[in-house]
Amino acid sequence: MFEKSVFDQELRNLGELAPKGYFVGLHIRFTSALMSFQTYDPAWTDHYTENGYVLRDPMTAWGFCTTGWTRWSNRIIPDPFGIFKEAARFGLTYGATISCGPIRSRTIVSVARADREFEDAEIEEVQAIALRLHDMTEPPHRLTKAQTEALKLIADGHRHAAAAAYLGISESALKARLTSARQKLMARTTAEAIQRAKDYGLL
Repeated sequence: MFEKSVFDQELRNLGELAPKGYFVGLHIRFTSALMSFQTYDPAWTDHYTENGYVLRDPMTAWGFCTTGWTRWSNRIIPDPFGIFKEAARFGLTYGATISCGPIRSRTIVSVARADREFEDAEIEEVQAIALRLHDMTEPPHRLTKAQTEALKLIADGHRHAAAAAYLGISESALKARLTSARQKLMARTTAEAIQRAKDYGLL
């Protein structure tokens, strides 16, 4: 069961371990994450985005090739485009990346600092947080019949009143079904819930 207060506390804990920020990509499928969060310097984020580094980032490739954790200084990991050197120019001098979950729903978490390497114990703490975040945001395997019907009608273009009439329920009851579907899918809007339900093969 997803509890936002617990989830937010885990992100705060992660932030305390990452003085120069973090990136969290939860349940990445087809290069798109179910949820993503990052607290890096906006200047680095803009530079990273403008230069399309995600396609050349050694940690992206590493994260999809294996699970576990590694430091950015791991010499076995190739960095032909010098992404780590670029990151260091923005204060992200030392870092570590954690990868967990199946390849069809991979979670990748990176943390950075400017002063020193992360200690093993610190990385293991980050890994524990990553695993908890991954588990608490596990996509649902099914929706209730009522949730599915409500989402399908809205997806087909019906307004709330028309969808409620079709189902023989009140408009408030329809809205309650849509709200429960959004909560189960961890979506902020009904449109987002519909898209996620389609992505998960639930609609």
